[in-house]
Amino acid sequence: MKTTKATKGYRRIVPSLTALVEFEAVARLGSFTYAASELGVTQSAVSRQVRFLEETLGVQLFHRLHRSILTSEGEALYVVVAESMQKIAGVFDRLVTGTEQRELVLASTAAFSQFRLLPRLAKLKKLDPPLQLRLSTDMFTADLRHVEVDVAVRYGDGNWPDGTSTLLFDVEVFPVCSREFLEEYGTPHSLDELAKMALVESDATSEGWMGWNEWFRAVGYRPARLNTVLRCSLYTDAIQAVRYGQGIALGWNRLVDDLLRTGDLVRIDLATFRPSDAYFVVVPHGRTITPVITQLIEWLRGDPARR
Repeated sequence: MKTTKATKGYRRIVPSLTALVEFEAVARLGSFTYAASELGVTQSAVSRQVRFLEETLGVQLFHRLHRSILTSEGEALYVVVAESMQKIAGVFDRLVTGTEQRELVLASTAAFSQFRLLPRLAKLKKLDPPLQLRLSTDMFTADLRHVEVDVAVRYGDGNWPDGTSTLLFDVEVFPVCSREFLEEYGTPHSLDELAKMALVESDATSEGWMGWNEWFRAVGYRPARLNTVLRCSLYTDAIQAVRYGQGIALGWNRLVDDLLRTGDLVRIDLATFRPSDAYFVVVPHGRTITPVITQLIEWLRGDPARR
């Protein structure tokens, strides 16, 4: 079949696949040096390829600071190149192994992992026995371009530059404690009484979680002082302390639902706050949203009847 003059082959449109491969590595790793190390070439070779790409396109792809930060044009190119390379790699894996990728790396905070993921793993295993899940937990949100993650769970407004967001669920925040604590100290009947009881605090993370001061202001009350008896750096520790009767903590309904259901925690129905932020699943740019990932998202949402 002859190619007409009006038809352009990929070679004419994309003059260097090598340049795209090296550009993707720099964008993902945020460093020409790291990209060169990963690719097994010199840093100057990577710089030449990226410079060639910039000259061909007539745009600047990186702000060359202490780290190589993508420009808006570079971001647009990276999204397409990374996704295309992921698809190619997926086809290679399938042709070589005869099967699709069945291991997924799921990133979340330790709190989400402990309270939401781990109690539901048995159900996921029944839904998809061959799927291997690797959990990656951290206190803070990492840039998905620089880590090996297939799916991340984040709390926020859903607008992040490093991936495609899908709403999981909204949240409510309210006081929780153990039944034994209420039996010993009584149930508070006002926000003023609540502020004077033993409060357990956890440090805020980059996700924007609120503490007691923020919660009281959000529900329309400003206490003169708070009776904070324990401060924890991890939310998981704060909840464990409350389970053992140490005081009252803020409960995020999507995390403590199971503990409320089993009676390990009790909700104090004085007030609740519904933040505008919510939980989202984020698939990094370059990762295709496969049927396996779609199934994982539905599993993360949980049983609608129990939400």
